[in-house]
Amino acid sequence: MTKKVVTLGEIMLRLSTPNYQRFVQAESFDVVYGGGEANVAVSLANYGLDSYYVTKLPTNPLGQSALNYLRRFGVKTDHIVRGEGRLGIYFLETGAAMRPSKVVYDRADSTIANAKASDFDFEKIFTGADWFHFTGITPALNRNAAQLTEEALKTAKSLGVTVSVDLNYRKNLWTPEEAQKTMTHLMQYVDVCIGNEEDAEKTLGFKPGKTDVAAGSLELAGYRDIFVQMREKFGFKLIATSLRESYSASDNGWSALIYDGQEFYHSKKYDVRIVDRVGGGDSFSAGLIYGLLEGMSPQDALEFSVAASALKHTIHGDFNHVSVDEVLQLVQGDASGRVQR
Repeated sequence: MTKKVVTLGEIMLRLSTPNYQRFVQAESFDVVYGGGEANVAVSLANYGLDSYYVTKLPTNPLGQSALNYLRRFGVKTDHIVRGEGRLGIYFLETGAAMRPSKVVYDRADSTIANAKASDFDFEKIFTGADWFHFTGITPALNRNAAQLTEEALKTAKSLGVTVSVDLNYRKNLWTPEEAQKTMTHLMQYVDVCIGNEEDAEKTLGFKPGKTDVAAGSLELAGYRDIFVQMREKFGFKLIATSLRESYSASDNGWSALIYDGQEFYHSKKYDVRIVDRVGGGDSFSAGLIYGLLEGMSPQDALEFSVAASALKHTIHGDFNHVSVDEVLQLVQGDASGRVQR
């Protein structure tokens, strides 16, 4: 029987500068749609799961366009509601070499930020669901969105649904103090916690040892230490992090680590030439969810998720347009990039 996964969050209109232009140069923008939980939903639909995305969209052509975009890639939109308001927007200036990418948000008062729990039938939404995934982005929108997220979490847990979170700290949305107050409270509902070194520090107050991602260095012992502390404090069943070594905006080292309470597993590392890094963490989360739902061991699920997210870095847009077979081909060692004829 096909597994059912539910995600909840905000999908936004993404306007990105073409050809690595700066904002001050651009005379046009490339248009796609994306957002943390929507990115996960698309990946899981690509992998053949019943992937349901829950949000509230405005009753205008932009809202319809976002809805159509999700449907185009196989995401089930049965539980998306419509209402008055606006679609959030984010502007992306894609960096290169030593120049970093920049994001400008225009998402205040979006329809999902103002949505109420009464807008959704969470009992119906989570009936028959195997997994619920959310990120720290949605609770960061405002207090209302944080309350909406908790209501969804309460219902999911009452129905025995496995819950994962990608901590996803966004400094443009809230402060570390605000993040820790909200996110530490929500962790009581979480089974699988995903987050990088900044996420763990800013949202939960844990900092790995001698890691400096800006300098391209990783100290795995530091992660092992905070994973043990996180499990002791919150009781997570699994804790995972992607490990990004930023050589430049164009080239990164990419691997991951997972802890199941007994063993620490470190994946193989990929050196990635980046086309678009937005959604890289979401594609990692989706790969991990898929691997675990398919009964893979922690190591195999980790290798699948790292390979999937490495491939995402080569694809323009927020969504990861790869199949299970393509991911497995990379896992098995074919990274040649040779033309397939």
